[in-house]
Amino acid sequence: MAVLAAVFCQGAAAQEAAGTDAAIRDATGIPPRTAPAEYQAHAQAGAVTVAAEFTRHSVATLQATLSTEDYVVVEVGLFGAPATRIKLSHEDFSLRINGKRFPLQAQPYGLVFNSLKDPEWAPPVPKGEKSKTGISTGGNGESDAGNPPPVVHMPFELVRVMQQRVQKAALPEGERALPVGGLIFFEYHGKPTGIHTIELTYDGSAGKAVLPLRP
Repeated sequence: MAVLAAVFCQGAAAQEAAGTDAAIRDATGIPPRTAPAEYQAHAQAGAVTVAAEFTRHSVATLQATLSTEDYVVVEVGLFGAPATRIKLSHEDFSLRINGKRFPLQAQPYGLVFNSLKDPEWAPPVPKGEKSKTGISTGGNGESDAGNPPPVVHMPFELVRVMQQRVQKAALPEGERALPVGGLIFFEYHGKPTGIHTIELTYDGSAGKAVLPLRP
């Protein structure tokens, strides 16, 4: 009986993991806005209208707004006549910042995972450490002055949830029906205040369009 129970538990865990992985693979992006005019900019690429908005280092998923210091994010929406289908890829997009000669190429969303942060999450206060108000949170009251604070990592379960949210919000790839929306990511470590001009280029199956965005 114990062996059967163990096999059943392993099977259930495998099914749950498979279901989670399947949900992650089923990336749907984020719902496009009602019209292209609701974005910062829009332009025509053949029969398709490409719209976009620069969100700096913010990663706005459906459930929460996350952040990344190593990438900047653009929310895009593509619109067309009913039943229009186009082939999409993050490789269709590039971003020119401050008129640089070589634009940044969009990167796969998975590369963003290592730098993701949840602004709403804070590590637990270690036992015995005093709060900012000077009130002890427990322990023996001895001072830890001079000792570096322990490194506290976000629990894996929460990290996994963040990754799932970003994967769901990323622009879907492959042949897609319009309208469609999602996030695309560009590696950029600088501060947004250092960005003076920004230009998104779409060069894909529908044609080519250049969109000046607001920093």
